[in-house]
Amino acid sequence: MTNPDNLQKILIAVEDNIYSDHALTYGLALARRLQAEVILVHVNEIPAATPYIADPMLNETSFIMPEMMNIQEDASNALFERIKKQAGDDINIYTYTKIGSPKIEILSTAEECNADLIILGTHGRTGFDHFISGSVAESVARKSRCPVLIIPNPEHHDKND
Repeated sequence: MTNPDNLQKILIAVEDNIYSDHALTYGLALARRLQAEVILVHVNEIPAATPYIADPMLNETSFIMPEMMNIQEDASNALFERIKKQAGDDINIYTYTKIGSPKIEILSTAEECNADLIILGTHGRTGFDHFISGSVAESVARKSRCPVLIIPNPEHHDKND
């Protein structure tokens, strides 16, 4: 395992939501302090198994799956551009858009890039929501070969705890 004083590659799993933004802010600050490079990974889940996605009752135009995947790729690129502007020029940032299961793709990207640390946020789901969706953060932490830093969502903490 890498010495914590010598972290050179920090992988940050990003989405376009507030949970991811907390992890991103933390990860960029850590990378800046350690002069580490950042690897951003955004995972698009595979669109529905049907070749067309539309609601005929709403008279929506059908999206053929390749079109949907292009829309997802454009959204990933826009997210990466926003993050690069936020980070500034003092951090080397590499980006990866993956398609598939977030749990699997985050781990495989970390392996592929020889990441020294993985940072990701958590939605803070509990109970039935957690049972149905599982926890990407929990799964990545259990199966990763490098340390995983999970940044909790501050909005889900009870102030009375």
